[in-house]
Amino acid sequence: QVQLVESGGGLVQPGGSLRLSCAASGRTFSGYAMGWFRQAPGNEREFVGVITSSGGTTYYADSVKGRFTISRDNAKNTVYLQMNSLRPEDTAIYYCAADRTLRATVARRDARNYDYWGQGTQVTVSS
Repeated sequence: QVQLVESGGGLVQPGGSLRLSCAASGRTFSGYAMGWFRQAPGNEREFVGVITSSGGTTYYADSVKGRFTISRDNAKNTVYLQMNSLRPEDTAIYYCAADRTLRATVARRDARNYDYWGQGTQVTVSS
């Protein structure tokens, strides 16, 4: 069992930055790939990016590539989402999720493949 708690959301102006954190409980955090998803009102949950269990590989949605960066610290059981050059369309609830199964990177885009989810943190980009 893994419990995930996101933090770091808030209100930021367009062009600004935020760093989200996702703290995980449990001793097997390093065995999970960690994904970030987001959901805006009226929209389906959208893949943002993922980092492999070792932290050696990351993969991003085209909409955030070059602006967002995922990293992890397995010693602290924490994964991060650094968001730069934020736009109003980035406004959403952001969720982290853990996937314990070894699978192809493209499959990480599917929210159904994740085993555990956090409660989400709100990010609002507005002037």
